[in-house]
Amino acid sequence: MPEAAGRIVVSMTYTHDHLTIRGHWIGGATVAGDGTTIDVISPVTGAPVASIPVGNADDLDRAVASARRALAGWAATSPADRGAVILRLSEELGARNEQIAQAVTAEIGAPIGFSRMGQAGFPALVTAAVASQAADFPWTEEVGNSLLVREPVGVIGAITPWNFPLQQVMTKIAPALLAGNTVVLKPADPAPLTAPILAAAAQAAGLPDGVLNVVYGSGPVVGEAMSAHPGIDMISFTGSTAAGKRISVAAAATVKRVGLELGGKTANIVLEGADIDAAVDATLMNIFSNSGQACGAWARLLVPAALHDDIVDRLVAGAAAYTLGDPNDEATRVGPVASEAQWERVNGYIERGIAEGATVAFGGPGRVAGFEAGAYIRPTIFANVEPHSTIAQEEIFGPVLSVIPYADDDEAVAIADGTVYGLTASVYGEQQHALAIAKRLHVGQVYINGADFNPLAPFGGYKQSGNGREMGHAGLEEFTEIKAIQL
Repeated sequence: MPEAAGRIVVSMTYTHDHLTIRGHWIGGATVAGDGTTIDVISPVTGAPVASIPVGNADDLDRAVASARRALAGWAATSPADRGAVILRLSEELGARNEQIAQAVTAEIGAPIGFSRMGQAGFPALVTAAVASQAADFPWTEEVGNSLLVREPVGVIGAITPWNFPLQQVMTKIAPALLAGNTVVLKPADPAPLTAPILAAAAQAAGLPDGVLNVVYGSGPVVGEAMSAHPGIDMISFTGSTAAGKRISVAAAATVKRVGLELGGKTANIVLEGADIDAAVDATLMNIFSNSGQACGAWARLLVPAALHDDIVDRLVAGAAAYTLGDPNDEATRVGPVASEAQWERVNGYIERGIAEGATVAFGGPGRVAGFEAGAYIRPTIFANVEPHSTIAQEEIFGPVLSVIPYADDDEAVAIADGTVYGLTASVYGEQQHALAIAKRLHVGQVYINGADFNPLAPFGGYKQSGNGREMGHAGLEEFTEIKAIQL
């Protein structure tokens, strides 16, 4: 295992500041591809920071064959023993926190402090939460004269996004592994650098060879081939709604199960009597963290019409603290978006918002002086946004907040539910009033008054935000088949 910059990484080679992932991870070993590579581009400098192999159908076939060979042995392992391996995996990931954080900052430009906490810390937390379910999950259950037995689905194809590259991997593979499945992972090609770190951690935790396999490559090639592959029993995908639809079509030919965690357009509803300062602070932190690149980002702030101007003033005052900077600087709170293509997308939405009549209260479009080489977007706040405008309806996936006034509770709920998405929501107000509003919303998860993230609660969406759930017992159930034995 080569060593560089104080870090040891399986299947990686460093040359100066450039990192090369030497091959796919199949059957517990690095397997070279056909020699074709693509670069991972820094959103800070626009220069390559890494190279990864470009996988193809043959690479995928080898990985699927490896996963199928390992399936029987891993499925026969007791849930307690599988849970013990996954708990050790959590510990191994925790021990690699700095390595993971540095990798994510290099590939997507997340500020290093956020990378340590969110990008590296959450995956270990979620993995430990999954391991804790081994003892209390109903692996068998008696209902009348039937014995219900939960068994693994088989080989899982996991296709994951670039915005939280390791977090989204672990919300899939940890429950899949605990349920007794084997996995073929296709990490996002713009953000693959945590996958070899995961492979090293899994090996150190004692995960048997072939239970986890990694194939690098593009979505249109490896992702679609994985979706259609007859040797894969289930696809678990996180990404855009458009890509989720394509995966569902490709998977239909083999009638495999498909779990989709797709886009979102979260509304944070501020009710009369709410703690406005708390709501403002939480909204700014949520929409500007990770440069707004989160499916659950609080992109819409719904406020009582009479309070609109005062709340916008407070938002603008608070936003001044969210200055752009080098993500490797410990003081930076907002780095670039993840790529030049993402810059074009987000900047286009900001321009569209202006053209459609929304008021720019903070930020705005265009290149940022002093950061011209990078994909830097100004944190932007729009005021007086029309609920049916483009920036209020479509997922921007950037540090862009739309403030929308409403007249009463019914209109607030209608606006919040008035998109094709239904992933998450937030409500600030008197507890019982906020709870009543939360129960009316057509979303999969609601936060009231800034409640803490719970890794044992199910996460997933209504409508075009996807189907199925991740995390908690519901997330574990997604990776099981249920058999009824009549006694």
